[in-house]
Amino acid sequence: MHHRQRQGNSLCGDELRPLQFALALQVPGLLHNLFKDAHLPGLLRKEPDRLFEIANGFLLRAPQEETSSSRVCATKVRPSLSTTPPRIGGLRDNGNVRIRNFAPFFLLGVLCLAQGTWQTATDLPGADWHGLSGARKEAALKFVRTEKCTCGCNMKMAECRMKDQTCSYSRKEVNLAIKGFSEGKNADAVRAEIKKEADAPPPVLEPPVKISTAGDPVEGVQNARLTIIEFSDFQCPYCTEAAPQAKAIVKNFPKDVKLVFKQFPLDSHAQAEFGAEASLAAQAQGKFWEMHDRLYGGFPDLSRKTVLRYAKEIGLDVNRFTADLDSHKYKARVMAEEQEGEVAGVGGTPTFFFNGKKYNGLFDVATVTPIVKKELSR
Repeated sequence: MHHRQRQGNSLCGDELRPLQFALALQVPGLLHNLFKDAHLPGLLRKEPDRLFEIANGFLLRAPQEETSSSRVCATKVRPSLSTTPPRIGGLRDNGNVRIRNFAPFFLLGVLCLAQGTWQTATDLPGADWHGLSGARKEAALKFVRTEKCTCGCNMKMAECRMKDQTCSYSRKEVNLAIKGFSEGKNADAVRAEIKKEADAPPPVLEPPVKISTAGDPVEGVQNARLTIIEFSDFQCPYCTEAAPQAKAIVKNFPKDVKLVFKQFPLDSHAQAEFGAEASLAAQAQGKFWEMHDRLYGGFPDLSRKTVLRYAKEIGLDVNRFTADLDSHKYKARVMAEEQEGEVAGVGGTPTFFFNGKKYNGLFDVATVTPIVKKELSR
C-alpha cells in the first residue's frame, strides 16, 4: 500500500534565508486573529493558490482583479521552500516595491504559525474532549504533546493530529489518552494501554462508515447485495496489481457484487491526478472502465501523449476529451473524492470498503473470496 507523505519536519528551519526568516517572524501575530478559525494545513495542501490570494488581499487591503491565467493542476505539490509560488494576477505596485515580492514571505509567516499550533492547541482534530477538563485535561494535553505517534512519522501525537488528519494512529492514540486520563490513570498506565492497542492487529473489517457512490463508475449489477468501494491511484503499483483482482471478484459473483471506483491520487505520484481527471473525462463519454484498463495496463506511463493515444484507441471524442483535460473540468470532483476518502479513514492506496466496512488485508481473489461469501451470508 502506498501512503500519503507526511510532513515530519518544520517548514521553518535552517533552510530559511535570513531575510525570509526575519520577515516571517513579523507576521504570525498579525495573522492570529485572521486565521484562527482556518484549517491551514488543509488549505496549504489543497489550495496554495487560495492562500496566496488571502495573503495578498490582506497586504493590499483592497479587492483584487480576477485573472484568467492558466493553472497547472496535473500534479499536487505540497508547499515547500523549494516550490515556486503560484502567479497571482491583479497585483498593484506599492511605490517601488511590488506586493507580489512580499507574498512569499507573508506565506512563510503563515506556515510558521500553522506549524506551531499543535504545541499550544487545546483542541485537536478528531479528538473528543467531552467530560475532560481541569488538571486531567492539562495532563492529557502534556502527554499527547510529548509522546510520539506510532505510525512512523516521527511526530508527536498532537503534532501528527494537526499536520496529518488522515492518520488513524494518532487519532486512536489521542482518544485513548483522553479516555485514560479521564479515568484517573497516570501517564505510565496510559502509555501501557496505547502500546497494548498498537501491538494488536487491526480487524479485517472495521465498523461501517457512510460513503456516497452517486455518479461514481460502477462495474456490476446496480442492485448487488455487496458493494465494494475502491479508493485508488492510477500511478500506484499496488493499485495496478489490485485492479484486475477487484474486477475478477465482480466476475465471480455477477449477481451479488458490484465495484465502485473512487479517486485518491497521492501527492508522491507526479502524474496520478492527471490520470484521475482523464478517467473522469472518459466516464463523461461512457468509457470509464475502458480508460481505467488502459491507464493501469500502461503503468506507470500517464504522460499526456500516452493518455491522448488511449482516448483515440477507445473511441472517445478526442477534441472534447482534450478540452475537458485542459480546463481541469473534473479537478474539483477528484479533490472532493479525496476528502471523502480521508474522512472515511483512507490513508493510502488501494483501500477497499465492503458495504462501508474498511478492509485491512491483502486484496486478491483467494484472500477476499471467503470474506465476500461471509458478507453475503449476513
